[in-house]
Amino acid sequence: MVQLSALFHTFSKNITSGPGKKSRHGVEREAAIHLAKEAKRHELVLTASGVATARNQKNFAAAYSKQGKKGLNQDRFIVWQEFGCQEDMIFCGVFDGHGPWGHLVAKCIRELMPSLLLCNWQEAVELNGHDADYSLGLDRNKAQFDMWKQSYYKTCAAVDQELQRHPGIDSFYSGSTALALVRQGDLMIVANIGDSRAVLATTSDDGSLVATQLTVDLKPNLPHESKRIAQSRGRVYACPDEPAVHRVWMPNGQTVKGPGLAVSRAFGDYYIKEFGVISEPEITQRSITIRDQFAILATDGVWDVISNQEAVEIVASTPERAESAKRLVEHAVCAWKRKGKSNVIDDISAVCLFFHHSIASEAVDDVKLNKNYV
Repeated sequence: MVQLSALFHTFSKNITSGPGKKSRHGVEREAAIHLAKEAKRHELVLTASGVATARNQKNFAAAYSKQGKKGLNQDRFIVWQEFGCQEDMIFCGVFDGHGPWGHLVAKCIRELMPSLLLCNWQEAVELNGHDADYSLGLDRNKAQFDMWKQSYYKTCAAVDQELQRHPGIDSFYSGSTALALVRQGDLMIVANIGDSRAVLATTSDDGSLVATQLTVDLKPNLPHESKRIAQSRGRVYACPDEPAVHRVWMPNGQTVKGPGLAVSRAFGDYYIKEFGVISEPEITQRSITIRDQFAILATDGVWDVISNQEAVEIVASTPERAESAKRLVEHAVCAWKRKGKSNVIDDISAVCLFFHHSIASEAVDDVKLNKNYV
């Protein structure tokens, strides 16, 4: 396995040998960006509807996105195989933009988050030492999770700051959710901001597949979310014409363009950040077992019309894994249409990550792209 620290060191020497002197963090960030470019060059990064499989056949991912009836498709996703040149690592993310600039916000986050996370994780690894988990007598997965958790916190804070300073994107009234998953060996770390959702499919004792929700839909009416918003002088309520949709509103007497925000955590949306909306992720972990078959990451365009168990059954019953994400999205589109004309179909995106070897996947090249969506 290629050692990420060695790559960072080699690239750092190349940068610092030139004119000018960069900070250590700046050098490591450039190294992470360089690795991202190299991954794209070697077709290890998937950002268009298609499939990706690792050379060791341990991970197989299918992704698909379909534009709704609201205008531009504001969903974005990414699958990065061999994340950070590590054969046992993969990064998956889905991002659901909203507001006039939502599509650009989601795209910006997709570009920033993976490389920044890689940089912060490498810093955490070096700070704690490669064998810190053993020397401290800690459970290995716990030590790894702690490093990933702190890396995610730093990354999300940095992404939100960079987005606010971005000269080409007005994110004051626009924003995006973010759902990211990293698999490192048998450890899975999931970080969530907003109302996209991750669901795990696990084989039960009787052989059937059972859906387990890995994330919480972070909406304003959740008790701990509404409490934070109220403490920041924000308001949470649902309008009479949408009684089931609770939104975050500014304090009485203050106005805002368009409707209130239907999520309690998001990147961007700076008009309402001081009133309780935050960009801090909720982070969870799970040790993958032989019974865990696949994970689904999808935007709310799926979960508004399809249950967790239905989604698992749709994916599991798809004859070819490569078609699983597309089939799930198409089922969601049909479910939206059944709701009637009064319900405008949302943008719908899904990533299906399979954990174990499949004979059918051997016929798939390292990465195949069907670039009908960028």
